[in-house]
Parts: sequence; structure tokens; C-alpha cells
Amino acid sequence: MEDKAKRYARIKYGLALAEIAYVLSLLAILQASGFAFCLKKALTNLSSNQFFLIAAYSAAIFLIYILLNFFLAFYRSFVIERRFNLSNQRFFAWFLDYVKSGILGMLVFIILLEGFFFFIRAYPLSWWWMSALFWIFLSLCLARIFPILVIPLFFKYKKLKDEDLRRRILDLASKMRMKILDVFEIDFSKKSLKANAAFVGIGRSKRVLLTDTLLNGKFLPEEIELILAHEFAHYRFKHLIKITAINAVVILLTFYIFFRLGNLGLDIKDISNLGAWLFLFMLFQLVIMPFMNLISRIMETNADGEAIKVSGKIGYFISMMEKLAKQNLSEKSPPLWAKIFFYDHPPVDERINFARLRSRNFPQEAKENFAKRMEA
Repeated sequence: MEDKAKRYARIKYGLALAEIAYVLSLLAILQASGFAFCLKKALTNLSSNQFFLIAAYSAAIFLIYILLNFFLAFYRSFVIERRFNLSNQRFFAWFLDYVKSGILGMLVFIILLEGFFFFIRAYPLSWWWMSALFWIFLSLCLARIFPILVIPLFFKYKKLKDEDLRRRILDLASKMRMKILDVFEIDFSKKSLKANAAFVGIGRSKRVLLTDTLLNGKFLPEEIELILAHEFAHYRFKHLIKITAINAVVILLTFYIFFRLGNLGLDIKDISNLGAWLFLFMLFQLVIMPFMNLISRIMETNADGEAIKVSGKIGYFISMMEKLAKQNLSEKSPPLWAKIFFYDHPPVDERINFARLRSRNFPQEAKENFAKRMEA
């Protein structure tokens, strides 16, 4: 099983690197070939309205991307997943999801760029921080509507029927001072055989989502409860707010660099230079990716520690991690370079070793009675 997980991981690493190279190459070719200028000229002949020009140009570039990316995406998310028995999805269903995600991605892309170029035109000296605030605001709006409008486009979900498990999760949420709408089950198995759970939404839209692949009897209620304790810990530690603040700083810094480059004579107002700016934006994201992954792994470790502390069920935590690794075909101990560039969660072996280290300072009597003391 470990050899199979390693083979799967190596293929996924290679495909991720191939996609990065593809996107960078596409942006460079579009810009260097003169295609970007010709596209702008053709669209300007249709209308000189700036909002139309930005929307049409953005849609055209995005459409080129998803069309040329089709075979790579097909191989990565359909062929490989079926080859390793991680999916039983049919091609038409996969293709429909690809189209829907492409349309959604295009709409978000257009809105982001419309705001970006609007502030450039309207506020030439302060657009960089105004555009950054707009992007951050939009990301929060998307987080709010994601469980309500986006998830139902891909999955059907209903309230969890297992009343005992539902009550366990609601009691856990109450103990950790969480307010949630309810606990839902989504029909994940029609697309993937991997197991997962999530705590999604903000404000009144917060809800727990459990995949039906997690509820197939392989995972004990205590193990599922630990998964949710981990997710609740993120909220308890305000990790979402912290990571949003870090992303805000990154976007502000990126746009400020663009602003300074614009002052050096690079015309950022010209939509035909979009490919060059996206190329630079992606390079900057790649440079800071190891740093962002490191921050995320630290937060994940803190959430693991809180989940173990609240439950006192270290044995169940270890068995849960072992089962997730087996069902999701996770590489338990990846190479250091892969961990640095691709892992926003600690590898499975590190999480298990962390739990074992915690158990040394967690007396048996405390393990058995910790939950009762927390409730008291």
C-alpha cells in the first residue's frame, strides 16, 4: 500500500509541476507572440467601452486556458484517479464538472479583473491598495456563499441521518463554543472514494459537511468526532482570520510592486499587458508558496493539538490518521522538497508522531477522564 501511495504521489507531483510550467509558458507565449495585442485590437473594434473590453478580454484568455488545459486536467483528475481506484466517476459527469468549474472560475476571474482595472482607471495613485481590498472583500463574500450556492452545483447534501453522530458533533461544537447551522452529509462517493470532512461558511452559513465515504462504517464515531474537533480548533484559534490577514498583506505587497513597476514605465492600464502581469503575479506566488505552506502546517499542528486536548483520545487520533492515509492514498512520509512546496498539512507520519509525543505527557487517567472534566 505504501509503494502504491508513493507512486500516486510522484505522479501528482509531476503533474502539478507540469501545470505550473504550462501556465507560465502559455502566459509568456500569449504576450511574446503579439497575440495579446491583436486580441485587444479586435475587441476594441467591437466596442470601446472599457468594462466590455476587460470582460471580453478576460473571458477570452480564460477560455484559452481551460481549453488547452483540458487534456492535462483530464489525465490528472480523471485517468489517474480511476487508475488508482480513487474514483468511479463517469467521463460525462467529470466533463460536466469541468465545464461548471470553468464557468465559475471565469466569472470570478472577470469580476476580479473588472475591479482591478476600474481602480487603476479611477484612482491612478491609490489603486494598488483599493484593488487589494476589493479582492479580499470578494474572497470573504465567496466564503460566505460557497456552501449555499457553489457546493450544491457539484454535490447533493442533506442533514445527517445518524442522530447519535449528529448529537456528538453538535455537543462537541457546543463544548468548543461553536455555533453551527447543522451537520450535513454529501454524496461524495459519486465522484471520489476519498474520505473527508469540512467546516465551511462564515457567519450564519457555518455548517459541518461529512462525505458519505467517511460514513461507510470504516471510521468510528470517535474518529469522526476528532476530525471535526480539528476543524473546530481552526475556528477557535481564528486561523481563518489570520490566514486572511496574511493573504491580504501578500496581495497588498504584490499590487504595490506592480504599482512601482508601473511608475517605471510598464503600462499596467493596458489590458494587452495582462499576460505579463499574471506571469509576474504567479512567479511571486510560487516564491512565497513555501512560506505560506509553512504557516499553514503550523496552524494544522496547533489544530491537531487542540483536538487531542479536547477529546483526550490519542489512540483514536492515530487510528483515524492511519485510516485516512490508507483510504486517500496519502504518502505518509514525502520527500522534503515535496513537503516544502506542496504540503499545507503536515505529512501523516509527522501528525502521528506528534500525537505520540503528546501522549507521553498525557497520563492514562487524564486520557480517560479529560472529556468529563472539560464538560464539568
